[in-house]
Amino acid sequence: MSSAHHLSYPRFLWTALRLATDGRPRFYVWMTVLTAIALVGVNAWAHQVSQGMALTAMTDHVSWGLYIANFTFLVGLAAGAVMMVIPAYLYDDHEMHDVVIVGELLAIASIFMCLLFVSVDMGRPDRFWHMLPGIGRFNWPISMLSWDVIVLSGYLLLNLHVAGYLIYMRFLGRTPSKRWYLPFVFLSIVWAVSIHTVTAFLYSGLGGRPFWNSALLAPRFIASAFITGPAFVILLLQVMRRTLKLKIGRGPIDTLARVLRITVLVNLFMLASEMFTIFYGGGSHAASGTYLFFGLHGKSALVPWIWTGIGLNVLAAVLLHLPGSRTRLTLLNTACLFALVGVWIEKGMGLIVPGFIPSTLHEIVEYVPTLTEWKITAGVWAFGLMVLTLGIKLAIPVLKGELSPESVRPPASPPAAAAPAE
Repeated sequence: MSSAHHLSYPRFLWTALRLATDGRPRFYVWMTVLTAIALVGVNAWAHQVSQGMALTAMTDHVSWGLYIANFTFLVGLAAGAVMMVIPAYLYDDHEMHDVVIVGELLAIASIFMCLLFVSVDMGRPDRFWHMLPGIGRFNWPISMLSWDVIVLSGYLLLNLHVAGYLIYMRFLGRTPSKRWYLPFVFLSIVWAVSIHTVTAFLYSGLGGRPFWNSALLAPRFIASAFITGPAFVILLLQVMRRTLKLKIGRGPIDTLARVLRITVLVNLFMLASEMFTIFYGGGSHAASGTYLFFGLHGKSALVPWIWTGIGLNVLAAVLLHLPGSRTRLTLLNTACLFALVGVWIEKGMGLIVPGFIPSTLHEIVEYVPTLTEWKITAGVWAFGLMVLTLGIKLAIPVLKGELSPESVRPPASPPAAAAPAE
């Protein structure tokens, strides 16, 4: 293939983006619904910025709520997406090579949502410049928050590079040069573990919040990340098979399901270990644990949340280990959905909020998200799904061979007719 047929990378991106925003009527319906939900979230966020954080249920006692709960879950989802990379490259699973790009795109969309949830939680996002090195005070390496900014930004750049390079090389019909992507792939595996480890250290390093002061918090985060990532990708691959007519075999789904069968049990074991420490050993964090699981002094807003989350995780573990889950996708999909919601509750409302209750003054101030918080949360998720949808729409035609330099090259003009002789 001659170099004349090759598009420059910026032109390729522009062409791919133009084609990614074109589709069948159901694609426009899906994107219209997501856009409407995102605009509702933007409107609610505008009211929050203008009227202040009083529109949320967060107070001086409970300063982190639904936004940081979603942030914690999405960091795990981004880290868990690397499960597509590990079997593909470490174990040379050729079937996983064809769908590894899905995990990269999911990680990108998840990190974008993480950044948005941090922004809406700030209250005054215009003061973000205080963290910029040189202009403000980044406080690195002392502040764990600065470490979190570094690992999240680095992970986003890694996935953008790997996904962009692999798609572009496939578009050109070239074999990707291993030196330009393989080191970054292996680095992303280590980096994926680091982003959730640093997030766990951010919580467990706060001495004034004894509920989080557990050496098991980081391993719990990693275990739950290896639940949410594979579960989400299993569901996403099946949606892609039906809507995009993508030929994806059962191999990748079965591989991820085998991972799920182990990690759901590990996560439940770690949760049981934490409960044993709280209720048998006692200690300063027993009050928060008692409030979370059984209520305290007549206050029990989180009790339905946590028991629902535990119940869904147990049901997911049972369904995954039934023989039928290996042959019936309906059973496997139900287990994945239960696992996703269960972990979302456990790592969100079941972890972030009880860390503040009781307060440092031993007061029980409960937290229930307001409608404004739910609207903004829905808007952020809608935006993230839009990013993921466009990424898949951009990548799949290239991977299927439908988008190539020849397919987007303008047709050659016919030669001009010779002038008639006088």
